[in-house]
Amino acid sequence: MTQYILALDQGTTSSRAILFDHEGKIAGCAAQEFPQHFPQPGWVEHDPNEIWNSQITVARKVLQDFDVKKVRAIGITNQRETTVVWDRKTGEPIAPAIVWQDRRTADYCEELRAAGKAKMICEATGLELDAYFSATKVKWILDHVPGARERARKGALCFGTIDSWLAWKLCGVHVTDVSNASRTMLFNIHLMRWDADLLQLFDVPEAMLPQVVSSSEEIGATREALFGHAIPVAGIAGDQQAATFGQACHQPGMVKNTYGTGCFMLMHAGRQPRTSHNRLLSTVGWRVDGATDYMLEGSVFMGGATVQWLRDGLGIIQQSSDVEALANSVPDSGGVFLVPAFVGLGAPHWDPYARGTIVGLTRGSNKAHIARAAVESIAYQSAELLAAMQKDASMPVTEVRADGGAARNDMLMQFQSDLLGVPVLRPKVTETTALGAAYLAGLAVGFWESQEEIATQWACERRFTPAMGDDQRAELLAKWNRATERAKAWETPL
Repeated sequence: MTQYILALDQGTTSSRAILFDHEGKIAGCAAQEFPQHFPQPGWVEHDPNEIWNSQITVARKVLQDFDVKKVRAIGITNQRETTVVWDRKTGEPIAPAIVWQDRRTADYCEELRAAGKAKMICEATGLELDAYFSATKVKWILDHVPGARERARKGALCFGTIDSWLAWKLCGVHVTDVSNASRTMLFNIHLMRWDADLLQLFDVPEAMLPQVVSSSEEIGATREALFGHAIPVAGIAGDQQAATFGQACHQPGMVKNTYGTGCFMLMHAGRQPRTSHNRLLSTVGWRVDGATDYMLEGSVFMGGATVQWLRDGLGIIQQSSDVEALANSVPDSGGVFLVPAFVGLGAPHWDPYARGTIVGLTRGSNKAHIARAAVESIAYQSAELLAAMQKDASMPVTEVRADGGAARNDMLMQFQSDLLGVPVLRPKVTETTALGAAYLAGLAVGFWESQEEIATQWACERRFTPAMGDDQRAELLAKWNRATERAKAWETPL
């Protein structure tokens, strides 16, 4: 009897549900976009109920042609850092979710930096002091919703990232896994617990925090009314850690890069946290069978979202998939560089006041050059991450495994390999974020026996190898650096 694992992949712009069989192949898939809300410049919000409704809709849709009793378990993977606070009794959010891209707390982060708190935070959490992470977001909600902090102290409110929100709605449990906890800027990755000093610093009551669980364990079962049958929820991981697991990057030195809304490059760092000296993040990858694997991570805030801006903001393409043909209609960007710092710059710059910039325009520049510069910007930003990783790592990177929606763009993948100077490998299954969540859930219920078995399922669909000379690569990267410098510190801190 064929059995399945259901992965719920809750992303920044869409919710997906994918059913995997024992060979790691997709048996069914459904996806639905949901609204983004931008109430002020630099603010990015979601309605938690819209997230839930889109996620349960696609889950039911993908299961409608299958026997629900053949689904052994559910794995959850999610946009990270996005912060939800809800009433423990009613289950209703007390405010919109503040999305990871949101910059409203950037000035507060600067105040903390001026007060000398950045080192303390980094030493405990492995993270840069930045508005990207959850701690300042939950503090903002508690500061701005009347009575919220007092209610939180009494245990009446729950805080969680999106995995916690989905687990609550599915099973009625208040949990998060170690990978998501490590992205809150409240979790000590050395002691593997919530950090009392950080809770005090951000004035976040411990009573509102979720229980921290492993990435691969049964946390409960879905309420029977949701699917007509209770299904164990047995795996949770933040989207980038899940993608790394799904790419079978289980050994130190292996690297994957996900090309989603943002771009996220992770290197397996082993069983101990590795401190970055090049402004990368040290983060928890996953915890399976009592063993914790750590990662080095570089985060780019605007990857595929840059292409969405071409579609929704400029209107020069009708749908995101049109960008490759438009970009390929010119041999190069014609000297145009687009730095997509719409919400600041992530690693290795960490400049919340940078803003989007286009340089090198001439009268001969047209929409195709801008489209090509937008696609190339994704590769340039990722090249900066790998350069920083190479400096931090004790071993050379020999390949990068690519996934995510934009990884289907052959032009981008070839240009990426050219800039990195190493092969870029695209797997047969590019839905590796969902696959990683499925693997973690499947391991917990014995659907798969081991990580070694999982690694044998990984297969390369296409290998892109460098075809650019060293001099040209160096020249392009130097121009990119000049363009990036022009984008920095555009906004002035208050």
